[in-house]
Amino acid sequence: MEKLEHALWIVDVVNALLGRPVKAALEALGFHVAAEHGTVIPNYLVMVMLIVAVLTVLSLIIRSRLSVENPGKLQIVFEDALTAVLNLLEEWIGPKGRNYLPLIATFGIFILFGNYMGLIPGLMAPTSNINVTLGCAITTWVYYHFHGLKEQGLVNYIKHFAVMPGVPIALAPMIFVIEIISHLSRVLSLTLRLFGNIFGEHLVVLIIASIVPFIAPLPIQFLGLIVGPLQAFIFLTLGAIYLTAATHVDDHHGHGDDFDFNDADRSPQPQAH
Repeated sequence: MEKLEHALWIVDVVNALLGRPVKAALEALGFHVAAEHGTVIPNYLVMVMLIVAVLTVLSLIIRSRLSVENPGKLQIVFEDALTAVLNLLEEWIGPKGRNYLPLIATFGIFILFGNYMGLIPGLMAPTSNINVTLGCAITTWVYYHFHGLKEQGLVNYIKHFAVMPGVPIALAPMIFVIEIISHLSRVLSLTLRLFGNIFGEHLVVLIIASIVPFIAPLPIQFLGLIVGPLQAFIFLTLGAIYLTAATHVDDHHGHGDDFDFNDADRSPQPQAH
C-alpha cells in the first residue's frame, strides 16, 4: 500500500527538520527505525500533525474572537457543528451526552479534515491509511467500554453482555460469547469502513488519472466532497450508538456493528430535559 503513496514535499520538509531527532529518540528507547529514503516520519503521521496544527490555530483564532453579540462566521460554523453533535448525543444518551462531546466531536472534525485533505494537491488523506483508522477505532472502543464500566459497575456491565430481556437464562453463556465476538468485531468494522471508503476513492482517482489525466478524475473527486462528511458522520454516529448501549443501565439493545435505522426504535428514548 505504501508503494501507492507518492513523495510529498511537506513530508520531506518535516523529516529534514525532525527526522534525525525522532530517530535518535526511538533508538534510545530500543526501537529500530528503518528509514526508507530518509523518511523516518511517515506520510500519514505528518498529515495527522498538520491537522492538529491547523485545528489548534483555528481554535486559538476563534477563542480570541469569541463574541456573544457579534459572532464571526467561523465561530458560527463551529458552534452550529458542535450544537448538531451535542443534540445527537443528548437525543441518544440523555443529559449525560454532553460529557462525551469532546471526544465524539473531535473525532468528527478530525476525520472530516482528514478526508478532505486528500482532495488538496500536495497532500494526502491520513484516513486512507489503515493505521490512522485503526487508532480511531481502538480509541472509540476503549472509550465506550471505560464509560460503560464507570456508569454501570463491573458486575452489571459484564452481566449486560449475557442477560437480555426475553432470552432464557440458560442461553446466557452462548449469548455472552456472541456479544464478546460482536464487540471485538466493532474495531474491525470501524477500521475497515472508514479506511475502505477513503482509500478506495483515492485509488479509483489514481487509476483514472493514470489513464486520462486532469479532467476524467474530477467527477470522482467531486464525489469525495460528499463521501468525506458522510464517513465522518457515520463514525461519530456509531460512537454515539455504542456509548448509548454501554452507559444505559437498562439498555440491552444496540449491539449491531452497523448503523441500522430500524434500531433507532429499540434504542433508549430521549430523556426529558
